[in-house]
Amino acid sequence: MSGRALVTGASGFVGGYLIEYLQASGDTLMACDLDVVGRPPPALLDEPAVAPKNTPDPTQRGATAGLPSSVQWVRWNLAEPTGLDPDSRDRIEQFRPEVVYHLAAMSIPADCGAEEPTHEAVGVNVEGTRRVLDLAASISSRPRVLLVSTSHVYAPVIPEAPIVSEDSPVHPVGGYVKTKLAAEQVALEFAQQKGLDVVVIRAFQHTGPRQNPRMMLPEWARQFAESSGKPVKVHTLDAHIDLTDVRDVVRAYRLLVERGDSGRVYNVGSGVDRRSGDLFELLRAMAGPGRPVVELHPGRKQDPIADIARLAECTGWRPEIPIEKTISDTWACWRAEAG
Repeated sequence: MSGRALVTGASGFVGGYLIEYLQASGDTLMACDLDVVGRPPPALLDEPAVAPKNTPDPTQRGATAGLPSSVQWVRWNLAEPTGLDPDSRDRIEQFRPEVVYHLAAMSIPADCGAEEPTHEAVGVNVEGTRRVLDLAASISSRPRVLLVSTSHVYAPVIPEAPIVSEDSPVHPVGGYVKTKLAAEQVALEFAQQKGLDVVVIRAFQHTGPRQNPRMMLPEWARQFAESSGKPVKVHTLDAHIDLTDVRDVVRAYRLLVERGDSGRVYNVGSGVDRRSGDLFELLRAMAGPGRPVVELHPGRKQDPIADIARLAECTGWRPEIPIEKTISDTWACWRAEAG
């Protein structure tokens, strides 16, 4: 079923893939971003998985690969009360979105405050979310809103019991996670008090080509591509995480827009406990067999692993892309960049 979709944070990593997937699914699109005024950014990539040669950094020129001109763009600075000008608001009203995918956020935890959130993080992640919900509640089409939160809101888990459902305890630690849980609470209040149609996603870690190199897999791939022969630095080889291909994740988002229950929270992850050292070895076999590695912070780290029963029951979704392909495509992206 195709529809009319408004996407915030559209030029980010996940936003780029979501735009591509929605377009391929026949949706009519309007995209919001901080730095784009009325038109899409230039086409950057010929194929979604491979960056062109001689690109300084495949993540720094936007993530919207080869966007068609049929995507309408509006500028919206979510951090500011006046960040959406009247003309842009009118354009959104006239577009009559049936759904809003709210992806825009400050998403690098180090940028959001170590213990308490920074003023900027609150402005974007909490108050920016409130502004998106206010807009959705005030325009005539009253669109469904899909809010993307994070699995990091869950309380710490132990290796013997790492799986979390949507009903597991939450315990936000750090500025980023506190703002994301606060955004969830704002969204659910809109659902309960104003009758807004809202679905909340708790996204577990996801990766793929074009991701910021401050994240785990692209950071490793960049080092393999740029520093021939030098040891690859990793945080730890014994982190246990739930990691999914971004292309599977955006498929789940659209399915939840179609079939998710209003006012409910859904985990989106693989449901698989993956050890960082095993992922590293898959990449090293492709990129540099025998390449030395240095652990900066050795020791076991256990992240929550998703119970995706609610998602699967509601939508039938399961991850389809093997982790080997995710790693191979990410490596191809960085290898092409290095020339």
